[in-house]
Amino acid sequence: MARRTAGRWALALATAIAVAGCGSAGPDQAQSTPASTPASAAASESATSNPPQSLLIQPPSIALRAGERFVTLQMPAAYHPSAPTGGTDDYRCFVIDPGLTQDTFLTGTQFFPQNPALVHHAILFYLPPDQVQAAQALDDSTPGEGWTCFGGAGVGGAGDQGLDAVPWVGAWAPGGKEGVSPAGTGRKLEAGSRIILQVHYNLLNATQAPSTTDRSGVRLRLAPAGARLKQLETMLLLAPVELPCPSGQTGPLCDRQKAELDLVQRFGAESAATVEGLQLLCGDGSGRPRPGPTQGCTRPVQQREVIHGIAGHMHLLGRSIRVDLNPGTPSARTLLNVPVYNFDNQNPHWLAKPVVVKPGDRLRVTCTHDAGLRQMLPALRSLPPRYVLWGEGTSDEMCLAVVTWSNS
Repeated sequence: MARRTAGRWALALATAIAVAGCGSAGPDQAQSTPASTPASAAASESATSNPPQSLLIQPPSIALRAGERFVTLQMPAAYHPSAPTGGTDDYRCFVIDPGLTQDTFLTGTQFFPQNPALVHHAILFYLPPDQVQAAQALDDSTPGEGWTCFGGAGVGGAGDQGLDAVPWVGAWAPGGKEGVSPAGTGRKLEAGSRIILQVHYNLLNATQAPSTTDRSGVRLRLAPAGARLKQLETMLLLAPVELPCPSGQTGPLCDRQKAELDLVQRFGAESAATVEGLQLLCGDGSGRPRPGPTQGCTRPVQQREVIHGIAGHMHLLGRSIRVDLNPGTPSARTLLNVPVYNFDNQNPHWLAKPVVVKPGDRLRVTCTHDAGLRQMLPALRSLPPRYVLWGEGTSDEMCLAVVTWSNS
């Protein structure tokens, strides 16, 4: 599977959105109580220390395994969300320093929303040491805490705006618990590296929030560099969203072109580049969209990989999502099948047995959305009818699968 995508529009495809590269579904085990770290400073934790007062820390999914430790951190300071372009969504990135003085493996993540009424979802990105200075400069030059970051983390190496410029290492959406990588696996973090925390604030619920600020936190599960772990990576499978207004509904935004211009006004030109880029990547070659509730995209595998797990992400109109390996062939198999999609339960699905894919194989993600839900859901029913496209906002949609893999 190609690990880099050329072109500026690819940056927007790296959204984070709802699901984790280090996820797990394990029973809660309270004997491994998380510990605390003051504000943004990192420290090793013991089972007897106390969590930060402003965070409601949950028990870990599983007890600490041999060699593992917890580090819990908060955003450097409280942030007051505000939509930068007059919409209802604010994507903000914050640099968090885990204080790594030697190479380490990340084996689990958990996000703790300090103000759940404002937080829609969160994504954790790995910032390697050679990009820390650029990220800090961006932070310093932006008023307030952090910086606005549409799509990805908003930073990358010179000339590198591909999907892996700043890799995705974890994510959280409502209902999500601690994400723990399978036994014997982890993601390597270099000494001196940082974590970028991207928080999506949904201001539709701002009037219900207990306060107008947020200072969320994360807990990292770390293993020493000497641990003999398989190194995990993540890749994204995306498909277009082309959902017309339901029959009988009319309005200016029911016109696709006007709906796309509205995306640009809310999120910038990269949003339109993403919409059109997905048509080029996944369409029939004509570049013309094919409106309808079900959309898919097939990508060729370009290198040998071992797939450990897959998670799917859509927004509030999502009905179902699946990922198939070699569809339409005698060797076809389904790797992910969520026939009834639940936005509040987007945990990754770990395969009972990892699946090896190789060049010549194909992976296809397919999503079904329901435009009729816009008239039923409190967060959407007061909004004008629209042709729904791929976009970052709560009123927009996505079709995204996050694949977690290793080389062996």
